[in-house]
Amino acid sequence: MAVVPERRLALLGGGFSTDDDGLLDDWVLDQVPVPRPRVCFVPTASGDAPAYIEKFLGAFRSRSCEAGVLQLFRRELDDQALRTFLLSQDVIYVGGGNTANLLAVWRAHGVDRLLREAFDRGTLLCGISAGANCWAEGSHTDSFGPLTHLSDGLGLLSGSVCPHYDSEPGRRSSYQAAVANRALPAGWAVDDGVGALFTDGLPADFVTRTPRACLYRVEPGENGGVKEQAMKCRLIVAPQQPTSRA
Repeated sequence: MAVVPERRLALLGGGFSTDDDGLLDDWVLDQVPVPRPRVCFVPTASGDAPAYIEKFLGAFRSRSCEAGVLQLFRRELDDQALRTFLLSQDVIYVGGGNTANLLAVWRAHGVDRLLREAFDRGTLLCGISAGANCWAEGSHTDSFGPLTHLSDGLGLLSGSVCPHYDSEPGRRSSYQAAVANRALPAGWAVDDGVGALFTDGLPADFVTRTPRACLYRVEPGENGGVKEQAMKCRLIVAPQQPTSRA
């Protein structure tokens, strides 16, 4: 009987683009049980910003992995080569930017279908900000300027996602209002510094690089309110360097 791969994705509240310690990126790589995982960065939400790409390559080329980039605004691969490239990856890491534009461009190039196929084959999908929003059924976003709800996404994770829950003014109250009035389904609110892994749609591991940061489950409550539950997150720290003796 063929073994069905686990379908896994991770929501990131940080990583190479925001943190100096690399803890969340190392945590992502630790989820892939191969010596040198192939990691593809997808910077579509930023319009394939060159500085963002260089920052990714600078962070991951020094790690034990094979780093690559998929650019769609300067696309060079035909449809077959694009499929082959994406399905060969162990990790697909989606960057931040504009969630609505990200989804539109992916659909124009058929990347949304390829990501579903990669997901079903066991590729770990992850991302920060827009790169976390995109996996759910809906999300909380500033894609249109003011903070609002977006009832769109790939639907690989049930419910909704809100990034930057603790760091951007208005995020918490606006997301809670969207969940309370059913504009968005119940979902996950991600503080900066948190990583949340889901396997086959179920919570598998919640981590944080700072003691204060947390992941929250936000659901509609009674009388038009919401229920917010802080999830227990495991603190990850940098490995201690051995001390030298005089």
